[in-house]
Amino acid sequence: MDLRAELLKSIWYGFTALDLEKSGKVSKSQLKVLSHNLCTVLCIPHDPVALEEHFRDDDDGPVSSQGYMPYLNKYILDKVEEGCFNKENVDELCWTLTAKKNYRPEKNSSTILPEKDTFRLWCLFNFLSEDKYPLVMVPDEVEYLLKKICMAMSIELNCVELEDFISQDAVQQNGFNVWAFLEMMNSGKITRGIEKSIVSMAIEEVYREIVGDVLKEGYLWKKGQLRRNWKERWFTLRPSNLAYYTGEDRRDCQGNIVLDGNCCVEVLLDRDGKRCMFCLKTLSKTYEMSASDTKQRQEWTTGQRRLPVFLNQSQTIQTAIRLYVEGKTSLHKDLKLKRREQREQREKRRQAKEEELQRLRALQEERERKLAELELLKEAQKQAQALLEQDEQRRRQQHEQLQQALEVQLREAEEARASMQAEMALKEEEAERQKKRIHELEEMQKRLEEALQQEIKARLDEEAFRYAQTGLLADEEEKMKALMSLQEEQEEYILKTQREKQELRQEMENKSRALEEAQRQLEEVRANRYRVDQDVVAAQRKLRQASTNVKHWNVQMNRLMRPIGPGEKRPSIGGSFSSFHIPTQRDPGLRLRMRSEEQDEESKENVDSRAGLEGDKRLSHASNGDMDIP
Repeated sequence: MDLRAELLKSIWYGFTALDLEKSGKVSKSQLKVLSHNLCTVLCIPHDPVALEEHFRDDDDGPVSSQGYMPYLNKYILDKVEEGCFNKENVDELCWTLTAKKNYRPEKNSSTILPEKDTFRLWCLFNFLSEDKYPLVMVPDEVEYLLKKICMAMSIELNCVELEDFISQDAVQQNGFNVWAFLEMMNSGKITRGIEKSIVSMAIEEVYREIVGDVLKEGYLWKKGQLRRNWKERWFTLRPSNLAYYTGEDRRDCQGNIVLDGNCCVEVLLDRDGKRCMFCLKTLSKTYEMSASDTKQRQEWTTGQRRLPVFLNQSQTIQTAIRLYVEGKTSLHKDLKLKRREQREQREKRRQAKEEELQRLRALQEERERKLAELELLKEAQKQAQALLEQDEQRRRQQHEQLQQALEVQLREAEEARASMQAEMALKEEEAERQKKRIHELEEMQKRLEEALQQEIKARLDEEAFRYAQTGLLADEEEKMKALMSLQEEQEEYILKTQREKQELRQEMENKSRALEEAQRQLEEVRANRYRVDQDVVAAQRKLRQASTNVKHWNVQMNRLMRPIGPGEKRPSIGGSFSSFHIPTQRDPGLRLRMRSEEQDEESKENVDSRAGLEGDKRLSHASNGDMDIP
């Protein structure tokens, strides 16, 4: 099962959740939202117009799953890179979509699982389901999953409840769907009498083991590479690596040991005050670790707690190395394929047994049929013997009867001979009468031949009339052809007229679009004019402020430039300045400032007039465009 197949299972639920009418089709707007969310969680760039371009030739109706698959493969799944995204985010997105539509547990029930546990069970169902749609899980896989969960809770599976549920007609015919599976888990029949926290921990453990590809987890003491001191770390073993963290919450990853074909595991003797030691050797480093007891080391090295029966004798880390060398990314995917092969082999053996039983039944029926035929043959032989005796007796009786009949026929023949001589005389008389009759018939034949000649002449005349009628029909056919050609020309003219109407309609649409563009430009000009007006008002406000400042400084300059005569006092700063006059004509700096202010005002007036002229021109252009539209 590759990454694409895993993603398609989750996406299939998201697509069917959007199909509210259960017609097998989803609207393009919903597919746009779904595609954008998929690109977000898959960490790939989203092309917003790709969906419209892909379905450009289709109508505006909804799109089926078969129609959406080429777009999904080309624009989304082909761009996905393994390791660049978190698959759990994809599963959460698709679960959110499908749970709103299909998952409706009883709110008042005390056995309802939490939302997180339900999501994990949904992911486990997708992982173990068959690779065909709609997704179902065979009863063997359901029993395997429930046994894993019960094993994590240290209880035995109640097979009676499971068999009762499997015995339902819908389950036997189609298998488990995910909603029937969740309904069975929420019913509490499997987890009766167990606390929800224990069930949640068991589901999380199985989820991490099967979906998260975690072969084993637990605390180990690890010897440092630099300081050579021992620290307790939480180790997580997967088929491709062995990671260790500061705690079992797995938030602070302290290191990651990549496993390949060059790695090996060895058991070490106790030393440095540590016992139950073993080491993991790679090409570059050797990692020394210590378990808490012999049982823990045995679980890490021989894997008798987690691995299946046929893998009990191989080492856990060596199993991960073997999976990596064989190119397999998940142990449980490999186990799933093996279980599927075993089911197929069992099915083949069952079919072979059924065929053998059918063959034996056929042979038994054939033997019974032959015995019945033999009995029938014996009975038929007895009947044939009796029939032969009856035939012999009947032949004798027939011979006697035949002899008597021949004697009677002989007497009848003599009587017939006498009667025939009398009849011969009568026949001769009849012959004479026949000759007379033949002569009369010959005369009648001559008369009939004359009548036939007359009829032949009439027929010839009729043929001449038919030839003339044929000529008239040929003329009529030519006229009909001419009429048909005129009709075809008329139809071509009608088609030409329709095309011209289509072109006129297209031209009207183009002009309407041009009008809309002109209106949009007019709105932009108005907006620009409004902004320019605001800028002009601000500039005028600044000019007025500057003019006020200039007048103030002119007054100050005049005050300072006035000479003080003998005996006069300099006026105080707070005194009145009404007696001073501004020498506007003699002050060249003041004249330059006034001239610059006048030029600034003229330039602003020119800008306002130009903006107004441009707006009027665009308005007139827009009005002309409106008039041009037919």
